[in-house]
Order: sequence, then structure tokens, then C-alpha cells
Amino acid sequence: MTDAATDRPADNRAAVPPAVPSKGRVAVLTADVVEDVEFFYPYYRFTEAGYEVEVITPSGGELTAARGMKLQQTTALSAVDPADYLMLYVPGGHAPLELRELPAALDFVRAFAAAGKPVGLVCHGPQVLVSAGLADGRRLTSWYGVAEEVTAAGGTWVDEAVVHDGPFFTARKPGDLPAEMHAIIEHLSRATRTAGVGNA
Repeated sequence: MTDAATDRPADNRAAVPPAVPSKGRVAVLTADVVEDVEFFYPYYRFTEAGYEVEVITPSGGELTAARGMKLQQTTALSAVDPADYLMLYVPGGHAPLELRELPAALDFVRAFAAAGKPVGLVCHGPQVLVSAGLADGRRLTSWYGVAEEVTAAGGTWVDEAVVHDGPFFTARKPGDLPAEMHAIIEHLSRATRTAGVGNA
């Protein structure tokens, strides 16, 4: 998208996808005050890998991250259907505090888990799993400050860079993102090969 008056990109942070066939759609569910790197790193990494990324926020419109970085256009939660996506990603920061208070957001996350679709989360993102009742019996990691919540909800918290249990991929902090994204993209690639589909 460009600004007709200047012929410059209207939003210089909106991802420009590579010229390759789409591998499918990924939903990123977040809200204002998301930790900047925990949003933008996965957003760009999924795009680079050939996935179409839909950024979903409670009301749509502009997203403003914790350290001031913005994305001008997002899609409202009320306008999306979990069935349209291969997987869900939930970044951290303070955004999960808002998401965990929204029944529609919790239902959105539950729908992916019920369908066995992968759900990636980092840092404070697993707070959404706790509020959705999805932590019980799961082995998870997160920011260390969320460990007691995970345990109280019946989960097992471990101090590892990436934990994969059932549909959930969790990571502790921004520095874990390269390892987590590698694991997620490998998982999606294997699922596509197993299904024998060129475009998931």
C-alpha cells in the first residue's frame, strides 16, 4: 500500500511478502502494549517463510507496541474465524493482560487448541492459556514471573528456551524467539509435507 500523495509506503512496518506461493494463513493475536520484538520478529519471520499473516487485535485499526513501534492496520477479532488459519501466535508484553479479560479472545485460542492447530506463545503470552483453561496438564515455559500462574493452573513450568507440548509451543523471552520460530516453522513444514499439499 502506498500514499498517493508521496508515492511512499503508507506503513513502513507492514510486511512485504516474498514473491512465492502462499503456504497458508497464520493468525497473530495481540493488543496494544505488546512487547515490540515479540510481535515484530514472529510477524516478519512467518512472512519471510511464505505464510500470510493476519494481525488480529480486539478492535482492529492501529496497533501501538510497548516501545512505540506501530502497525497501522490490524483486523478486528470480531471479523475473523479460527477455521481460516493454520496456526495462532500470541506475543507477550502487557497485551496478554487485555486479551485474557476478553471472552472472544479466549474462545479464539480455545478453538485452535480444540482443532489441534499449533499455538505459539512467548513471555507473558501463556497467561492467555491460563485464563482459557488450557494450561492444566501441559508442560509449558514463559517469562519467569508467570511460572506460579502456570503451576497454579495445573501446568508444569520448565525453564527451557522452547517447550512443545500438544498444540502449544512456548518460549520464555525475546532471546528465545529464533529457536521457537525455527521449531514452529519446521513443524508447519512437516505438517504440510505429511498432508501432501503444495499450499497448506
